[in-house]
Amino acid sequence: MSHSTVPRSRAGAGAGKRTPEASPPDGATGRRAAGSAAQGAGKPAFRLRFRRDRTLILMTLPAIALLLVFTYVPVLGNVVAFQDYDPYLSDNGFVAIFESPWTGLENFQRIFADSAFWHAVQNTFVLFFLQLVLYFPIPIGLALLINSVVRPRVRAVAQAVMYLPHFFSWVLVVTVFQQIFGGAGIIAQTLRQHGHQGIDLMTDPGIFKFLVTAEGVWKDAGWGIIVFLAALSAVSPDLYEAAAMDGAGRWRRMWHITLPALRPVIALLLVLRVGDALTVGFEQLLLQRDAVGPGAAEVLDTYVWWNGIRNQDFGYAAAAGLIKGVVGLGLVLTANKVAHLMGEQGVYEK
Repeated sequence: MSHSTVPRSRAGAGAGKRTPEASPPDGATGRRAAGSAAQGAGKPAFRLRFRRDRTLILMTLPAIALLLVFTYVPVLGNVVAFQDYDPYLSDNGFVAIFESPWTGLENFQRIFADSAFWHAVQNTFVLFFLQLVLYFPIPIGLALLINSVVRPRVRAVAQAVMYLPHFFSWVLVVTVFQQIFGGAGIIAQTLRQHGHQGIDLMTDPGIFKFLVTAEGVWKDAGWGIIVFLAALSAVSPDLYEAAAMDGAGRWRRMWHITLPALRPVIALLLVLRVGDALTVGFEQLLLQRDAVGPGAAEVLDTYVWWNGIRNQDFGYAAAAGLIKGVVGLGLVLTANKVAHLMGEQGVYEK
């Protein structure tokens, strides 16, 4: 027998009869078939994911409980916007909801007919646009400036100094500005010492909106710097080196590398800022409302507080707060849609 006929006969034998190693056992085949069918149903896959992530899920339960108790459950209280709510009808304020008479849309009709409400809306949007134009670019510029500092220690000190006012309360912030720009502040005392008349900028309604914006910049610009510096830390240094080798200067590198890297963060913060347009600082404005008068400092938050807490008109205040929430939701959805049209993710994807 020649050597060439033996492999061919073995190959033919092998082709006609499958070896035991080539055929999987029936148990493994059944398990694979059952697993694929179960994955199609989706239940075992969910169980597997739950077992894998159960530790993380347990860690998030306290945060979810707090969110439900302090955010979503109070939303049910908006029902008083359609009532003449009186908490003194019962010893329990919750039970008083069921005993208060229904008024339908009467509270909303009163709001739309109130000129003070529209004045508060006007002040709110004016402050929002001022803060958006004057406040928003400042953290970006400061982040670019700190990022260009070569020495890490100098960068850390500058970042800490700018971020420190973020932890101050509004009472302390207003007090600091009062000691600088008030009638007995440093500027007024310096002018009097040189024979001029002192000025009190803290009680001037004409510049109050700019003063409030300056307070917000001084307090919260450091937080924005942290966010933008975190985005800049993700930019690869190789991009800057390659651009420098191609002859790009400092400004071109910033325009073509740094700013495009910040674009998604800028879009996200803009969407969040637009959604928060009707909340321009309740505590900050309430502390200074009496000094400049409601004509300059009345916004939607202080308007709701004044009618709900001071005047005890809870249904009217709830209706005003509900209008504010609905308009804010519409602004968020609109801003997020604009972000999608610009090619950015926004708050959520399409």
